[in-house]
Amino acid sequence: MPWQRYVVDVALEVDPDTGLLVYREVGLTVPRQSGKTTLLLATMVHRALGFGTRQNIIYTAQTRGAARRKWEEEHVATLERSQFRKLFTVRRQLGQEAIRWKNGSRHSIESNTEKAGHGETLDLGVIDEAFAHEDDRLEQAFRPAMITRPQPQLWYLSTAGTRRSLYLKGKVEAGRARCEAGVTEAACYFEWSAPNDADPGDPATWRACMPALGYTVTEAAVRAEFETMKLSEFRRAYLNQWQDDVPNEWQVIPEATWRACADVRSEIAGRVAFAIHVAPDRSWAAIAVAGRRADGLLHVEVVDYRPGTKWVPERASQLVERWDPAALVVDAGSPAGSLIADLEAAGLEVTKPSSRDVGHAWGQFVDAVMPTEGDATLRYLPHPALDAAVAGSVTRRLGDAKAWDARAAGVDISPLVAVTLALWGYLTHGQVEREEAPVEPWVMWG
Repeated sequence: MPWQRYVVDVALEVDPDTGLLVYREVGLTVPRQSGKTTLLLATMVHRALGFGTRQNIIYTAQTRGAARRKWEEEHVATLERSQFRKLFTVRRQLGQEAIRWKNGSRHSIESNTEKAGHGETLDLGVIDEAFAHEDDRLEQAFRPAMITRPQPQLWYLSTAGTRRSLYLKGKVEAGRARCEAGVTEAACYFEWSAPNDADPGDPATWRACMPALGYTVTEAAVRAEFETMKLSEFRRAYLNQWQDDVPNEWQVIPEATWRACADVRSEIAGRVAFAIHVAPDRSWAAIAVAGRRADGLLHVEVVDYRPGTKWVPERASQLVERWDPAALVVDAGSPAGSLIADLEAAGLEVTKPSSRDVGHAWGQFVDAVMPTEGDATLRYLPHPALDAAVAGSVTRRLGDAKAWDARAAGVDISPLVAVTLALWGYLTHGQVEREEAPVEPWVMWG
């Protein structure tokens, strides 16, 4: 497609005086399903075969598992159907996956950690789905491995991210500033996106920012997505707009109201209750705690928030053994419900709220944060993931009540659901006379 040709024409520009690549860094943000996978695969094959010497290429995505799927289902499968199929072999052994070209070049995958690329030189490093990275540890791992190579390039590619996409946001802001200032040394940056004030339902907006429209994407398909998707996610996926740049946040709890409840010195002085919640796609899990402070105000905080779910039972066991909570709450009807068997097998007693209880939990939390009369009765320890969850939260009907809607939210709200359930667990099972409470205060790392 024309946009793909344009990107490679610029990104692979050669200095006529040296015969070397002009750019050491290439940035690209573009709407979903625009064809960046095809563009990227062509670039990697060109690197493997067209540079005269053996080249080392490493591809990464949001997780190693995602990189493996993309590598096997897109890169390997496409090449095996191509005219290049006799020029390489494939090693599929877990942890050592590689396309090994007959000229000695290697196209492999890596995990998205600070150790990626260590111990070997690197010619082309690719950070795909860069929105999933919260820091630059992967880039900092790649760059030293490139320093001795004559024509290294670091590519980062993505669609717009969320509040947690700190790495990509910094790259986008730097790329835009570089383009506006006309600074083209060492790095080039490409972006197809719609202005924040553009009408998201207007086909003219789509045609202005979706370079694959009319080639591999039809207007009818985009219209169907617009009519069925949550607007914030449509903006991010197909208009390449950042969720924190468009007015779709703080719909439930006003930002000023929420920020007023933050207290960096807040701590629990009595019994505690824990709760666990998991994102719908199981990409993240959160453990939260709730209790009451010495001054009588309620307290909630995110104890742990990590990728995946395998870590949860062991961490929960540690917390229960240490703090003997009044309740360990898991909503059996939620994605976290699948962890109940493992938690109970570890000897933990799990409190399972009913659907009615989940509705009550939402009401208790909202009443504590923004009561109809008087001041807020809840304080929380600031946490980036919790702040992002409250900002992006939406609700759903649950009988005559409401509950947090994890599937419709623009961000992962598992930290918010976890603190909500923890508060319900404490108010339901942890109310004791203050003199009976342990004198040792709760601390986040305990």
